[in-house]
Amino acid sequence: MNDAYDISLGHEEDIPGILVLQEANLAERGGGLAVRQTADWYRHAILEKSIVVGRHDGKVVGYVLGTSLAAKAHVMIVQTMLRNFPPPPDCYLYGPVCVAETERGKGLAGALFEVLRTNMATRPAMTFIRADNIPSLRAHRKMGMSELGAFVTEDVAYIALCYSG
Repeated sequence: MNDAYDISLGHEEDIPGILVLQEANLAERGGGLAVRQTADWYRHAILEKSIVVGRHDGKVVGYVLGTSLAAKAHVMIVQTMLRNFPPPPDCYLYGPVCVAETERGKGLAGALFEVLRTNMATRPAMTFIRADNIPSLRAHRKMGMSELGAFVTEDVAYIALCYSG
């Protein structure tokens, strides 16, 4: 599987592809992404070495972020999750993970997560997924994440998950 993809830390030239993939997967378009980030936000993530990108034939087909709690402190969903489930020391926020529809079910999300975990050493991670996004919940359980519980933001139910490092 990994032979089909070039997986590494993100680069500046990945940003246009990341933005296209993000737009196609936003909740308002029927996808699983709850928050839209800007090109500048992704540029900062690249400088922090907190984004891993998967490419196939030179095209961005997936990405995952591992950011500090402070980097997403302004996001209401994150604030609600952390109020309900206080993070362990040295925790980072995992996600979002986004995989092109053509690449789903091929193990790319797990491969992206493995590279991110390697970069983050043994630090614990937390994330959230819409409660109705069953394929994503299933994939994250396969990656070794465990459920912390449910919470609601703006009448939408989410499941908080953690990875202990």
